[in-house]
Amino acid sequence: MNAPIPLDQPAPVRLGEELDLRWLSTYLRTHIPNLPNAPIEVLQFPGGHSNLTYLLRVGEREMVLRRPPFGAKIKSAHDMQREYTILSHLILVYPRVPRPLIYFDPQNPGLPGEDAVMDVPFYVMERLQGLILRSSAPLGLDLSPDKMQALSENFVDNLVEIHRVNYQDAGLGHLAHPLGYVRRQVDGWTQRYLNARTDDIPDTLRAAAWLADNMPPEQNASAMIHNDYKYDNLVLDPTDFTHIIGVLDWEMATIGDPLMDFGTSLGYWVDPSDPPELKALAFGLTALPGNLDRRELAQRYAQKSGLDLSNICFYYVYALFKIAVIVQQIYARYKAGASKDQRFASLIHAVHSLSHMAVQSIEKGRIDNL
Repeated sequence: MNAPIPLDQPAPVRLGEELDLRWLSTYLRTHIPNLPNAPIEVLQFPGGHSNLTYLLRVGEREMVLRRPPFGAKIKSAHDMQREYTILSHLILVYPRVPRPLIYFDPQNPGLPGEDAVMDVPFYVMERLQGLILRSSAPLGLDLSPDKMQALSENFVDNLVEIHRVNYQDAGLGHLAHPLGYVRRQVDGWTQRYLNARTDDIPDTLRAAAWLADNMPPEQNASAMIHNDYKYDNLVLDPTDFTHIIGVLDWEMATIGDPLMDFGTSLGYWVDPSDPPELKALAFGLTALPGNLDRRELAQRYAQKSGLDLSNICFYYVYALFKIAVIVQQIYARYKAGASKDQRFASLIHAVHSLSHMAVQSIEKGRIDNL
């Protein structure tokens, strides 16, 4: 008999990222009906480098709280109300999302006379139980090539399903601003990089300039897109981990060009032939035998979606640049003393590696490293 596969587990809350337990308990009991009469326990999910994610356990009831990172001052990111609204509507047409329960606005905390101890917005959702593949595999999990191939194929197929969601039926049409979407993304991420820049990295600036000069015609800019779709944002069935039962972290979701979304997934996808510095970023278990490589992912996405991927190099370079900017923003926050998370201390090396990979892809005109 096989040993049970451990599900994604939280850890003690990191120093400096604690929540006010007494206030939180009162707030939850006021706004979420039928909570068990038991003490509230708060733990923290250790993965991720952006929004903070906590497990709230009240008796046998488990919920998840999402809030912005401490010290974040990025205006367009970490929008808790937007993420809560997207989940509330998306669940009506796409079942693989956790059910949102309540949104907290510090400017309008709830009942008259209620003191808002939390000075940032957050939301609470039901916990979606399952397996999450992070940078190292759980003990006892069979990661054989046939299973990894099946998972990587389902990875693509599920993204195509997201891109085919009827966002109008979900009440999310207000997010659609398709005209100029690609240019807005390139210009926006370039400005974010300049705002967060701490070191002189010529490759990052070169990638930004190339993207600005090589934007393809916009013809696909009207799909529901996740914008952070990768292995560690998937909840998998613990009885068959090739089956996707949930997708997490919708903070950057919007209506836009699906190829920009697929490109972002390629940016997080490390192939066995990639250089050691890229593999060291530990984006996930994509380099294990059996996984489709980036070229094969693109072939399957083109087949399943029917979209033209002749400009796929642009979308891959965009993804590497965007991820480099996200990492740069986190590093800048750490360097300014706004975060004490020691995982962030060496992130500047990742900015170098991602930017160098982007320039290599530009020079080769390819998304693989062969």
